Amino acid sequence: MDLLSTRKFSKRKQYLLSTMFVALTATVCFLVVPVIGYRTVSLILLLVVSFNAVLFDVFPVLLSALLSAVVWNFFFIPPILTFHIGTAEDALMFLMYFAIASINVIFTNKIREMEGKARNEADRIKTIQLYDTLLNSLSHELRTPVATIIGAVDTLKESALTPDDNDELLSQIEMAGIRLNQQVENLLNMSRLESGTLRLHLDWMDVNELVFSVVQKLSAVENRHLIVFDPKDDLPLFKLDAGLMEQVLHNLIFNALQYTPDGSKVYIEAKAENDVCVLQIADSGKGFPESEIPNVFNKFYRLPNSKAGGCGLGLSIVKGFVEAHNGSIRLTNRPEGGALFEITLHAEVSFMNNLKNG
Repeated sequence: MDLLSTRKFSKRKQYLLSTMFVALTATVCFLVVPVIGYRTVSLILLLVVSFNAVLFDVFPVLLSALLSAVVWNFFFIPPILTFHIGTAEDALMFLMYFAIASINVIFTNKIREMEGKARNEADRIKTIQLYDTLLNSLSHELRTPVATIIGAVDTLKESALTPDDNDELLSQIEMAGIRLNQQVENLLNMSRLESGTLRLHLDWMDVNELVFSVVQKLSAVENRHLIVFDPKDDLPLFKLDAGLMEQVLHNLIFNALQYTPDGSKVYIEAKAENDVCVLQIADSGKGFPESEIPNVFNKFYRLPNSKAGGCGLGLSIVKGFVEAHNGSIRLTNRPEGGALFEITLHAEVSFMNNLKNG
């Protein structure tokens, strides 16, 4: 079947074919489920949804994703032939299935849109190398946390655990969920930047409180590094978009935690210079090769030979959000080793909190 020709089918035919593939697959799986198990059926149905995502437009595929989730619930998750889900673990697996199927559809459609634009550009070949990297990275990013969640749930169900073991497994599930959520946030944020729908919601904010909030969220699931932040009591209020700036700090600090050795330190500083907000995030890792620094904020860019994981969207989103605030971001290597990201924000400033502290 020609992949391009199927997208030219009428909407009615696309809806019919995409649902038919799910129905046929579910019928075969129902006959062999005593052998393969109902959890394996979910992986097979996800594969069919992925196949549909390659062949058809986004809405027929979304319908097939929804249908596959309903079919898996009704015909395969115990108790079968009812929409009731017997255990909390199966309910969690069902929610994860639906989330991953939806992400798969949306992300595949986004890649296809970008691929269409790339065909009209001179660097088409280079762009399609980028897609391979992105797909491989996304595959890893989804597979790893999903496997972690399923493995932890299986252990919780089948083993007699100590309270410490139980807490450890729940922590693994939480970390995997946060990792999946970050990928979804990055995809949605990149879509907002590219579509031009990003709008700032400015309000007075205490930057010290913003940093503490991000550090607290990351520290809840990350205890292999030491995050050092010394707040300045005389820091004025700045008019910023709290949601966007929280994402900026989260991406930068998360990168520092992910790509530096265990036990190393991450330094954060917030200050005002000539009524300009300056944020610095530094680490004590290996830093960046000087030749690669001009490329690090490019979309889908990842350092050569960097460890698996990540889609290369985090730093490009950071740059977009900072520039939306009429700001700039600069990367340098620290003389003592490690990377230093410096953000400069030309935001409206208020010294009311200084008067209050005084």
